[in-house]
Amino acid sequence: MSIFDLQVNTITGKLITLSNYRGKVLLIVNTASRCSYSRQFAGLQRLYESHTEQGFEILGFPCNQFNEKEPGNNSEVQEYCESNFRVRFPLFEKMGG
Repeated sequence: MSIFDLQVNTITGKLITLSNYRGKVLLIVNTASRCSYSRQFAGLQRLYESHTEQGFEILGFPCNQFNEKEPGNNSEVQEYCESNFRVRFPLFEKMGG
């Protein structure tokens, strides 16, 4: 099994297969928007914008497992990341509660 065999839900609930990203360079990140490190979203977004046309993708997987720093539901997480950090790279369904 490879990572490209996995099926995941986007943050809006659409089931996709990671094979959609085959042939691209992937940076898969565990995110928590209410964490003190959330300022890194801005840097990730700049990295995404500067390299996405060359086949680079950032895949964000929100997670609430570490000190409950991602407390909202999927739509709240998406809204918070887009409005506060201007995140446009793909986000996926929240993991870990």
